[in-house]
Amino acid sequence: MYKKPMLSRAVKLFIASILVVGPLSVIAQSQFKGFENLFTIPKGYVVNYVSTPPIIDGNINDAIWQQAKWTEDFVDIEGDLKPKPLLKTNVKMLWDDSCLYIAVQIHDPHVWATLKHHDDIIFYDNDFEVFINPNNTTHQYFEIEYNALNTVFDLFLNKPYRNYGSPMINWNVEDLRSAVQVQGTLNDPTDTDKGWTLEMAIPFKAISLGNNTQLPREGTLWRINFSRVEWDTRPGDGGKYVKLKDNTGRNLPEHNWVWSPQGVVNMHFPERWGYLQFSKLNDSKVFELPYAELQKRYLWLVYYRQQEWFSHHHQYCKSLKKLGIKRSQAINNMGNNLQLEATAHQFMAFVTDGNGGSVWSINQDGLIGKQNKN
Repeated sequence: MYKKPMLSRAVKLFIASILVVGPLSVIAQSQFKGFENLFTIPKGYVVNYVSTPPIIDGNINDAIWQQAKWTEDFVDIEGDLKPKPLLKTNVKMLWDDSCLYIAVQIHDPHVWATLKHHDDIIFYDNDFEVFINPNNTTHQYFEIEYNALNTVFDLFLNKPYRNYGSPMINWNVEDLRSAVQVQGTLNDPTDTDKGWTLEMAIPFKAISLGNNTQLPREGTLWRINFSRVEWDTRPGDGGKYVKLKDNTGRNLPEHNWVWSPQGVVNMHFPERWGYLQFSKLNDSKVFELPYAELQKRYLWLVYYRQQEWFSHHHQYCKSLKKLGIKRSQAINNMGNNLQLEATAHQFMAFVTDGNGGSVWSINQDGLIGKQNKN
């Protein structure tokens, strides 16, 4: 969700968010201690190619959608740290030569929406949100939000708020198409609804940077996640829904339900989003995490440890050993080497496998990149 950033507090908020992460048994190595919930494996989805696109009318029962599989049920944004959502949410996707198509099923006994103007802050209503990072660098990503009135809020971020990213709210998804159907009665608290469905077509051209449209190919890998914001409400006067409040008169915190758990209450950790892999084979291919993505996990370990170090020492650490990270790492039984170059105010870390494979890097802004070998 979009929240107006407080840039002077961005680093402090980031550190607070990662330091409260509780331990899980997913990763046993001591060097990951304290960050276990940020290193669960994100979910993956293989999206099938279609020659005939779906009709964007909100009806997700079209025959063309039978070629796509539903995602798993959404979970709490913190994953296993919190109970499973009370209401079910699922997504399915398709693609062709021009667009990514997304169908959403949102179960909700009380469907309501109030915001009607483009770029209203949609998550003040119950909403559904899409986050897309086509280049898988955590920088230059897109956010699109909808409510049950099919009102759209869209923005572009050059980098996450924690890294002092600046949201471009005046950016729009050119030629975006979407439609909503309500299974029940919108804004009527006297009855019980089944929910609402959302259908959208996101043109590749609209989320391509530069002059050339970046079309996916067989095996192209994006990062993507979906979030559902749900407020606790009660019937109010005049047939309206009213948000429940705490003892101080403030709205109760919204529920944040997602496809791939973030491990922290913050959607703007793009490295925690799920994987979207494009395929034209349509053979029920199962997503497998690429080796390079396993390597990058150690770069993120350096990044989180460096942010923790900076919060205490007001400068970056120049030693992997002082960060509690081993220089040599075994990934899928293959030797990998980590390297750190740092000054007081910036750093860059590298990971290289022992077989002379690709060199990946990360810097103090969380920018992931592929380096040319000397």
